[in-house]
Amino acid sequence: MTTNEAFTIEAGRAERNYWIDLWRFRELLGFLAWRDIKVRYKQTVLGACWALIQPLVTLVVFTLVFGKMARMPSGNSPYPLLVLAGLLPWQLFSNSLSGASGSLFTNSHLISKVYFPRLLVPLSAVAVALVDFVIVLTLYFGMSVAYGYTPDWRVIVIPIYIFATLLASLGAGLWLAALTARYRDFRFVVPFIVQVGVFLSPVGFSTMNVPNWRIAYSINPVVGIIDGFRWCLLRADAPFYWPSQLIGMLMTITLLYSGIRYFRSTERRLADII
Repeated sequence: MTTNEAFTIEAGRAERNYWIDLWRFRELLGFLAWRDIKVRYKQTVLGACWALIQPLVTLVVFTLVFGKMARMPSGNSPYPLLVLAGLLPWQLFSNSLSGASGSLFTNSHLISKVYFPRLLVPLSAVAVALVDFVIVLTLYFGMSVAYGYTPDWRVIVIPIYIFATLLASLGAGLWLAALTARYRDFRFVVPFIVQVGVFLSPVGFSTMNVPNWRIAYSINPVVGIIDGFRWCLLRADAPFYWPSQLIGMLMTITLLYSGIRYFRSTERRLADII
């Protein structure tokens, strides 16, 4: 016996189903993130201490260069805390960006064999970066206690800036992930961007030291995020600057929206070009 079934072709249905699939495959996101975390720390001598070595070395170098040699002012807050408050979002951003940009290439064996929303791959890389961030955040609170300069009530706002950092890094990471899948040269471009970006962002100094360039400087979305972290962690020594926050928010939204659009346009051909 045969049955006649009617099918309705509706514009945009596939797009909606993609986001439904993204939710249905959410357990895969956790699996990919947990796998990468285990690979990172498995059979390492120092374990999670590796997440502290890089920011500690950077902290010492920036304190010597900007604090001692250049004598950049830090207000009433200790200069090492000023630098570490800038390193926190920068490390989260750079680790998420680096992981997301190379995630499609490192998971090519899955992409070419099994269907799942490919957006889960860079998302898992961003989730892994949160582990290192939590370790460095613990270091910051330990140092703030040692300096007798613990955060005040503003610290409760910091989850908003953590989320903003993840969105900005995901937007840039989606662009670079899709470009790396198509053009393998971008595997060498991303480390260069990270190396240069730490000096193009106000990690080692306060944006109050460049008042004439502050608005133009805010086109870099990390600038507003770093200012926000310092407002949360350094009490009143880092005043809230609305123009920087609004410009940074607009740039983050633009980066995320365009990154998703470009990634989705490339995703349909990933199995063939990866």
